[in-house]
Amino acid sequence: MSRHTAFRYCLDPTVEQQQVLARHAGAARFAFNKCLDLVKTALDQRKVDPEQQVPWTGFSLINAFNAWKKTEAAGRVIAVDRGGVAEIVVTGLVWRNEVCQQVFEEAAVDCGRALAAFSDSRTGKRRGRKVGFPRFKKKNATTAVSFRLRNKTAKSGRTAIRVGDNGIPRSVTLPGLGTLRVREDTRRLRRLLANRRAKVLYTTVTHRAGRWQISVTTQAADLHPARHHTPRVVGDDGGWVGIDRGLSAFLVAATADGTEVARVDNPPKPLAVGLRKQRRLAKSLSRKQKGSINRKDAAAALARHHHRVATTRRHFLHQVTNQLVNTHDRLVIEDLNVAGLLGNRSLARAISDAGWTEFARLLRYKQQWRNGTIVTADRWYPSSKRCSACTAVNSGLTLADRMFACGCGFRADRDHNAAMNLAVWPMIKPEDSPRSPDPQAGGRVTNARRREGADRHPGGVGETGPNDARTDVHATQVA
Repeated sequence: MSRHTAFRYCLDPTVEQQQVLARHAGAARFAFNKCLDLVKTALDQRKVDPEQQVPWTGFSLINAFNAWKKTEAAGRVIAVDRGGVAEIVVTGLVWRNEVCQQVFEEAAVDCGRALAAFSDSRTGKRRGRKVGFPRFKKKNATTAVSFRLRNKTAKSGRTAIRVGDNGIPRSVTLPGLGTLRVREDTRRLRRLLANRRAKVLYTTVTHRAGRWQISVTTQAADLHPARHHTPRVVGDDGGWVGIDRGLSAFLVAATADGTEVARVDNPPKPLAVGLRKQRRLAKSLSRKQKGSINRKDAAAALARHHHRVATTRRHFLHQVTNQLVNTHDRLVIEDLNVAGLLGNRSLARAISDAGWTEFARLLRYKQQWRNGTIVTADRWYPSSKRCSACTAVNSGLTLADRMFACGCGFRADRDHNAAMNLAVWPMIKPEDSPRSPDPQAGGRVTNARRREGADRHPGGVGETGPNDARTDVHATQVA
């Protein structure tokens, strides 16, 4: 078993089960906040006493929270008899036995991960934007309401998390919550578990857009060999397909000889299509009085709209990536600076609606599952400005030029020409491509004085059988 995949379903709980789910989610938020409070208290005490130990890892936070929840600081219940004599009945967190104890442990682990991300970001071990110190989770905030449960195996061999138990195929059994019905078909996951080709690691229950959803994370075996790409013979350098991502056309895929193998001209663009409704819902929300029930209902309607937009985009990306990885074993994509492109206020909304980063993520792990090859071209490789016929670079090409024309007489669609150039990237030397004089890009740096303009920038899962050709679209898979 060498791959991780998750199956996401929409729960159909009863009214009583909804209350239990909300209680578990609240317990997770409470445990996270308490663990963070213990860390802050220890840090303040450390200023006075340098020998004070600070619980920082998930394991130490679990021990600290378990020790705190049994003390009088967590609360106590006092009973007074008829004679007026008071007696302590319960010491510690009174409601700690009303929820599964794993909720407390997983919340402590999440707090430890947040602290580790903060430490790694300060020391430079973590890439990307700087991560601040963890903050307390607020009730009724914009953060997702969720909790996580691990799958434990009893001595009898019975697992704590079961799918399709008690003769109910569309159900998931969780520790401390019992059997919860789901709306989607669980046949693929049940078949994997029955054939011992997968085992459940943990489940994450989330409340989003007015619905309870569950994500079952499994460790599954590799895909069936019949669904793998045929291995290439030694010395075969062909078969590469370049994929150029765009806005007018979502993608254009072509080989090095100019054969166009795929083109998606009309992506759904769910954000642009639903923008008028989004504005109406946002305006309705802004006119409601804060704290009122009407404002809560308006916020829920806006959240459902955003959820539908994200689901539509994710479904489309799964369809496109499934088609590409099922038909081509060698793919080349470009390393786009999406975060930098979002700085263009004219194109930021369209770029976000396209989902370029999520497309590349899905394409990578799906191609890896099928033993295919995917190569990322250098960010500074001029795929759009390079002539695929004579390799000359047209530095004067602008974004408004949709047709590529070269002095050698070659003329082609801009996106088609870029896809052809990406297809030949694995066969050329990386040092042949010009690089930007950017220190972070690793290129050559020329020192210049400030008065010469040194700081100026130009504007502008499923079944693994051989007969099942379908891939997981309804069950969202994560690498």
